[in-house]
Amino acid sequence: MTTSGLRQVVDPLVDRNPVAVHILGICSALAVTTAMGTALTMAVALTVVVTLSAGIISAIRAHIPGQIRIILQLTIIAALVIVADQLLAAFAWEMSQRLTVFVSLIATNCIVLGRTEAFAMRNPPLPSMLDALGNGLGYSLVLMSVAAIRELFGAGSLFGWQILLPQAEGGWFVPLRLMLLAPSAFIILGLLVWALRSLRPQLAEPREYAMRESGKGPQP
Repeated sequence: MTTSGLRQVVDPLVDRNPVAVHILGICSALAVTTAMGTALTMAVALTVVVTLSAGIISAIRAHIPGQIRIILQLTIIAALVIVADQLLAAFAWEMSQRLTVFVSLIATNCIVLGRTEAFAMRNPPLPSMLDALGNGLGYSLVLMSVAAIRELFGAGSLFGWQILLPQAEGGWFVPLRLMLLAPSAFIILGLLVWALRSLRPQLAEPREYAMRESGKGPQP
């Protein structure tokens, strides 16, 4: 893999992370992160779909009329999502039931359509797939991080394996049930975004207006 190809895969992990930097695809990032097992399954499904769809759309991009490009992209993405959903139902029925409709909603995920429209429609198949793979891995990294925090502090386990023994079983750990509720996902994701932009200030958006005290902003 060339240096540019490696950067396409690595940059979306942190500096161009689709969830933590661009704030895309947060619905599923908040909905399926109560356990690491469901988060991992969702992450793999989205990464496979976005990578394959980017490769297919890039390969036929010269033959796609501009007027129907979005419709065609959605059709290809939806077909891949249906295949992923059916494979999951066939080989991991219990996990399929736990994820309910969220696998199907990959078709409407901003990350998937965003990478096909912004990159795959303008670049050859291999760079497009590497770009999509990087964004899928960046999404997966955030998903797994949030899920690890929620499952560990909410149930004392990781991937269903008990790590912290609860008081009810003779241990010292008191599960934080808030971690298994939806508001905790917003809080954790917000803290991750804050931490990332604090460590890398260049990722923060420029302020719209300078402070009035500086004399550079709009004056009353």
